[in-house]
Amino acid sequence: MTLLGPGDVAPFRVTNTVGQSSFLLIGDHAGREVPAKLTRLGLNEADLSRHIALDIGVSALGQRLAERLDACFIEQRYSRLVVDCNRHTDAIDAMAAHSDGALVPANQGIAPAERAARQREIYSPYQDAIRDARAARQAAGQATVLVSLHSFTPHLAGQARPWDIGVLHDRGDTSFALAMLAALRAHSELCVGDNAPYRMDHTDYTVPHHAYAAGLPYVELEVNQRCLADRAGIESMAALVADALGVALGA
Repeated sequence: MTLLGPGDVAPFRVTNTVGQSSFLLIGDHAGREVPAKLTRLGLNEADLSRHIALDIGVSALGQRLAERLDACFIEQRYSRLVVDCNRHTDAIDAMAAHSDGALVPANQGIAPAERAARQREIYSPYQDAIRDARAARQAAGQATVLVSLHSFTPHLAGQARPWDIGVLHDRGDTSFALAMLAALRAHSELCVGDNAPYRMDHTDYTVPHHAYAAGLPYVELEVNQRCLADRAGIESMAALVADALGVALGA
């Protein structure tokens, strides 16, 4: 089975391929595209615009950071509901049948051939792009700090989430993540989460896969979507994150 047709976008987009910064920016859930063959997954526009379909604001934030930092940004363009690129391929929520109260009709009883096509044509090319960028940088003698960008909804399941930004880390070389946590907490006006609103754990795929065994310094950032609601918010957050990244790199 072939999933993507001539009218569908490429599975990933790279901004500033030759960026000279040490930071390699990635966005596992930056996009909300759906292959034409999947007919919008059976969802309406409202659901495809919600946090269940993408990390709202991450594409714009990553592109702005790429410009500010002269960094490369690799972003996944298809909805996390098509295939979640931050999950192991056999995870139950890699192609979620339900998400935050929404039934995803096209993800009910997915045939093995279709599941394999989503992995082959969307998931693997994105992960391969990150691998290839790392290899090219290493061959050129360019240092790499992996920075994974995510965003989260201000309320979930009736609970308010007060953090402006969260710093996620688990195993591997956590030195940069901890330095980033300290750099952000130096801003007294911010509510900064340490492994909040999510913990990095065995359910995460991209950072552990690319950073742990290679010994790469890394950080995964979760930004509250209310901070990315408009251009001014995105610009402000990009400035804050870029400054903190610089401070952490020098620590």
